Amino acid sequence: VASLLYKAGEDYNFRIIALIIFIIAALTDTLDGMIARKYNLITDFGKFMDPLADKVLVCSGLICFVELRQLSSVTVLIVIAREFIISGFRLVASDAGVVIAASIWGKVKTVSQMLCICLLILNLDRLKALTDIMVWIMLALTVISLTDYIIKNHKVISKGGI
Repeated sequence: VASLLYKAGEDYNFRIIALIIFIIAALTDTLDGMIARKYNLITDFGKFMDPLADKVLVCSGLICFVELRQLSSVTVLIVIAREFIISGFRLVASDAGVVIAASIWGKVKTVSQMLCICLLILNLDRLKALTDIMVWIMLALTVISLTDYIIKNHKVISKGGI
C-alpha cells in the first residue's frame, strides 16, 4: 500500500514495486493453499485466516485506488459489502456447525479482482479500455458470486436465524 500511494501514485517505479509485492502476496497465498491441501495441513485457523487475508489484500488495494481517483468509491463499497455479507453468512453457518466451501464463482471473482488490481497498479493509458472492462467484469463477478452463494446456502442461513 505504501509503495502504491507514494507521491500520490505518480512515481511509476514505486507502482512497479507495488505490483511485484502484490503479485508475490497473491501467489504465496495460492501456493499456501495448494501446499495445505496436498499435505493435508488444513486447520480451522487456516480456514478462517486464508479468506480473511485475501479480503485484506484485495480491499486494501481497492481502497488505495479510491484515494488515487482510479476507482469509484461505489465500486469499492460493492466489493467490500459482498465480502462482509459472505463473512457474516459463513459465521452463522459455522455456529450451526456447517462449513461452507468457496464456490467456483467465488474463486473466479477473486482471480478477477487480482487481475483488476494488477491493471490498476500499472495504470497504463494503452491498457485503459482493458482496465475499465476488467473493473466491470470484477463487479459483475462480485454480484454473481454473492447471488450464487445466497441461493446455494439459503437453507443453512435461514436455520442460523438470519
